[in-house]
Amino acid sequence: MTKTVDTYEKQNNHPNPNHSGKHSDGGVSYSTSTDSPGLCAFILTFISYLLIVATFPFSLCLCIKVVQEYERAVIFRLGRLLKGGAKGPGIFFIVPCIDSYRKVDLRTVSFDVPPQEILTRDSVTISVEAVVYYRVSDPIAAKNNVEDFSHSTRLLAATTLRNVLGTRNLAEILSERESISATMQSSLDDATDPWGVKVERVEIKDVRLPVQLQRAMAAEAEAAREARAKVIAAEGEQRASRALKEAADVINESPAALQLRYMQTLNAISAEKNSTIIFPLPIDLLSQYMKNGNNKSGKNRKSKKDLLSDDE
Repeated sequence: MTKTVDTYEKQNNHPNPNHSGKHSDGGVSYSTSTDSPGLCAFILTFISYLLIVATFPFSLCLCIKVVQEYERAVIFRLGRLLKGGAKGPGIFFIVPCIDSYRKVDLRTVSFDVPPQEILTRDSVTISVEAVVYYRVSDPIAAKNNVEDFSHSTRLLAATTLRNVLGTRNLAEILSERESISATMQSSLDDATDPWGVKVERVEIKDVRLPVQLQRAMAAEAEAAREARAKVIAAEGEQRASRALKEAADVINESPAALQLRYMQTLNAISAEKNSTIIFPLPIDLLSQYMKNGNNKSGKNRKSKKDLLSDDE
């Protein structure tokens, strides 16, 4: 609207007759009409100034107002926005009976978005809480363009939270909170800009899952961890078997290495359990005794058979 009026005035070198005074503060346009207020307004203004002079200095108590460093005062005279924009900080003057003013706090305000039951894109119902930080960037727009900017911002934050999270999967909501917060902050800031409100930050406070879904996710995570543990154990066994094979090949190359390893084993056993000593006996040595025993038993059997045959 402001660009259209300025273009018209530049092209025609004279003010637009339909232009009643549009001013912009922070990208928001508001009206300060320059039309004549009328005879009644002049009479009321004259009477008000007359009362101020007649009751001076007691009238100063009603005329002098103070706003803090973090506040601004938006003044209306006979229902019209006073020229000069918002007043403050410090002292400013008003005319009783014809002037009214509204204070606007410019400090950052934070509020909790009530828990919202949201159905995600993968059909999971979750409860989400968020925190929104905002401040008033244009006091005049905050009072002229919206009835209650604080209440409107709270309602818009709850709606935006549902709309943004409804397009995401559960895994994205749990892992991409920063990007979701940035998207919500941008959407809220664009929507509240005509109200003179600047949304500074949005944070996802808590995401609550149903109890059954928590149990299912815990069981899934436990099964995944057990599967990874089994794979790691199998890989360890495989590496250990390769190492044992390489050690066996090295020992096989030198018979003395096997004897040294045997002596190390005996030393370790004697240090831990002195009463128990394991003495391995080679199988080759035992096989000789087993063969001799088998030959003797065979001869004895043959002799017994011969004796029995002679008796018959």
